[in-house]
Amino acid sequence: MNPLLQQHCDQLRALHRPGDPLLLANAWDVATARATVAAGFPVVATTSGGVAATLGYDDQENAPAEEMFAAAARIARGVDVPVTVDAEAGYGLQPSELVAKLQQLGAAGCNLEDTDYTAAGSLRTAQEQADWLAAVRKAATDAGYPLVINARIDLFLGPFLSGAGPEQLAELLPAAIERAHAYLAAGADCVYPILLWEQDSLRRFAAAVDGPVNVLRLPLTPPPDELAAMGIARVSWGTLLHGDAMTRFQDELSTLTGDLKPS
Repeated sequence: MNPLLQQHCDQLRALHRPGDPLLLANAWDVATARATVAAGFPVVATTSGGVAATLGYDDQENAPAEEMFAAAARIARGVDVPVTVDAEAGYGLQPSELVAKLQQLGAAGCNLEDTDYTAAGSLRTAQEQADWLAAVRKAATDAGYPLVINARIDLFLGPFLSGAGPEQLAELLPAAIERAHAYLAAGADCVYPILLWEQDSLRRFAAAVDGPVNVLRLPLTPPPDELAAMGIARVSWGTLLHGDAMTRFQDELSTLTGDLKPS
């Protein structure tokens, strides 16, 4: 086991402190990763959406796995802090293959989703995902690799994108909590109910889960100090910073068109 990677895994795990959340400004290439470190963030997290877009693909495992891993490896080589990689749903790899890829590229941690992209984006059952996470944890343990696993819960994703409000999302809380318990018992270090944003629902989820919780920092999500008071351990920005950066770039481009003259 690479001593530096061991150190980075230990650092990342230690930064998951409920009530003192680790803030993750997700990067998509070496330049944004280095800017993140220069701004004082102790960890770099990647965003699969931003990385895929940079490579010319859509998100949700539409980019070839080897290209995604190569991009993550460049980021890990380019900074001197722990890097946690958005590995989506594992790209159809066997747990041992996935763990070997992550270890080889120098990932201290990873995000793993419970969406099944081979089945039209449906969710794996809680038991199926827990069994798969347990296999990932075993493969990492067998390799002497203390990989930090952030288990994403995608239960709220479809309803949110379809316009469901706080009341509809709250109805899914019991099932989401069941998944959180199963994933933590399987060996995950943190659970991530992506797109659960309403304050009361987040408070109920965090209170019911005996383990670190990651929250996506949507504009509607309570600010980090309020999330800290709920006991949240990790706050990430996902694809939001990449989206903002692209919007600003497009706005800047639009100001240049006045300088263009017909040839």
